[in-house]
Amino acid sequence: MRKRMLVLFSPQSHFRLQTFRFVLNCLLIRVSNREIMNLERVSNEEKLNLCRKYYLGGFAFLPFLWLVNVVWFFKEAFVKPAYTEQPQIKIYVKRSALGLILWVAVLTTWITIFQHFRAQWGEVADYLSFTIPLGTP
Repeated sequence: MRKRMLVLFSPQSHFRLQTFRFVLNCLLIRVSNREIMNLERVSNEEKLNLCRKYYLGGFAFLPFLWLVNVVWFFKEAFVKPAYTEQPQIKIYVKRSALGLILWVAVLTTWITIFQHFRAQWGEVADYLSFTIPLGTP
């Protein structure tokens, strides 16, 4: 026990202590952000503004924002009682879902075609590849 105490409070452990405090602070910030990011505490106008930002952000080749938009605002759009901003939120959620489905379809099609014909495309496919597989399939 005494040996372990010496290790914990030795000069070399100062770095460990700072690292531990940093990790602890990061976790506390993450927990506090969860309390802040509650849609029930946000006004309906701010919900509409946030939903619109996620919808428009998806057009910057960030389909993950559309996924977040659909998951996060689905209840607001289709389950909660009607309010003035709800029809516009419904439109953004529906369009985000459509954009996400189209993006997944295009990406899946491209991945399938590329993996199937990569060997036949030769040098062009090698330039498109991040890593060049050895041999032929």
